[in-house]
Amino acid sequence: MQDFKIYNTLSGSKEFFKPINDSFVTMYVCGPTVYGEPHLGHARPAITFDVLFRYLKHLGYKVRYVRNITDVGHLLNDADDGGDKIGEKAKVLQLEPMEVAHFYTTKYHDSMSKLNVDNPSIEPIASGHIIEQIEMIKKIIKNGFAYEVNGSVYFDVLKYDDHNNYGILSRRKIEDLINNSRELEGQSDKKNPVDFALWKKASSEHIMRWPSPWGDGFPGWHLECSTMSCKYLGEEFDIHGGGMDLIFPHHEAEIAQCYAANKKQAAKYWMHNNMITIAGQKMGKSLGNFITLDEFFSGTHEKLEQAYHPMVIRFFLLQAHYRSTVDFSNDALKAAEKGLIRLFSAIQTLQELSPKDKSSIDISVFSSKCKEAMNDDLNTPIVLSHLFDAVKIINSTKEGKHDLTIEDIEKLKQLFHKYALTIFGLCNTVEENNISDLDGLMSLILDIRHQSKEKKDWETADKIRDRLSDLNIKIKDTKDGANWDYKK
Repeated sequence: MQDFKIYNTLSGSKEFFKPINDSFVTMYVCGPTVYGEPHLGHARPAITFDVLFRYLKHLGYKVRYVRNITDVGHLLNDADDGGDKIGEKAKVLQLEPMEVAHFYTTKYHDSMSKLNVDNPSIEPIASGHIIEQIEMIKKIIKNGFAYEVNGSVYFDVLKYDDHNNYGILSRRKIEDLINNSRELEGQSDKKNPVDFALWKKASSEHIMRWPSPWGDGFPGWHLECSTMSCKYLGEEFDIHGGGMDLIFPHHEAEIAQCYAANKKQAAKYWMHNNMITIAGQKMGKSLGNFITLDEFFSGTHEKLEQAYHPMVIRFFLLQAHYRSTVDFSNDALKAAEKGLIRLFSAIQTLQELSPKDKSSIDISVFSSKCKEAMNDDLNTPIVLSHLFDAVKIINSTKEGKHDLTIEDIEKLKQLFHKYALTIFGLCNTVEENNISDLDGLMSLILDIRHQSKEKKDWETADKIRDRLSDLNIKIKDTKDGANWDYKK
């Protein structure tokens, strides 16, 4: 276990992973704000930390994985002004905010299920923890790091920075933050523009509100994660994860809030996945360039040339290191689809190989190489490269170029089961999912062939049969019509 290294954003370096408790890992990951369709940007952190979750369990740890749902307090510009994202969507749809939150939470869960993302251990929702958030605010006020003005409570960033380092995660200096800050409408109550809301007074048009010692209002977006992580994982826990776009201000604020309340550094390791881009620009709702996961699965978006199976999406993302950007393109997704089919075809071929008395090639290195890559900050693309090296050996063995003993065949089976299926969470459902499409296509082809035979156009009928045979599709003519079968 001691060989596992992860990149800690807090230190800016790879560190050997050593949990607070030797056998028990605690992990918190920021989940979605549920006001719209889940898109590819949601899939990346979900898959990244799903692989981490799976790998930690593979290493023998018991893991408590908490991933939240934000259903209140996340304002339109990710700061302290503007309407609530869910509340504003509710107004547009003429629904209750909780109807909106429930609908998109269900959509998110459905997409995650299709992507074979395991459920977290606990999935708390922000609106279900209002009391706990109020209590945390009280502690921060008591410790002198927050102040109340006109029914709102703000975190005193400058006072905190006098005692600690505000900017420790993002490497930002307080002087630069002050110089780059500007007063916005509705922020005049703040002592300083860099201060952020712990509790906001609800305006008359604000739908979601709760009573508090400071009046009716709602919690700040940053506070929610601090409260829920500490409630379920303790004041000190192992890993906090999320997208790189959350480093500042969200995660920076979380660190400050937790220390201000509990005088402890909450998370030991901070892990961040990089962004999805389209033509070099970040994919996201705010930019209007996102593609929903349902659109990927159905192929209905104008930028998509075809539908892509959820496993293709998962495989596509695992081809890049989680700290690298991933640029969307149809060519890249099509290449991922071919690669995934090739991978599972090799796994099937493994079941069909005839063992020999002696192996002509050494396959012992694959297991250690894959382990080494995973222990190097979850280097999934390197693991995949080793697996595809093994694929080449499997295919060449099938062609009679290599021999493998029954023991080596079994080792290869275990290798693919461990990494491709268990840790990477890939399911061999791509071809199965396309069977109905193939059935429809073959029905059309056989109908054309039948019409050719009716017209005594034997040349066309035979040509169709022969070309299908080249594709390993065998046609059998019966008195009830033609049947077909695919043989690899």
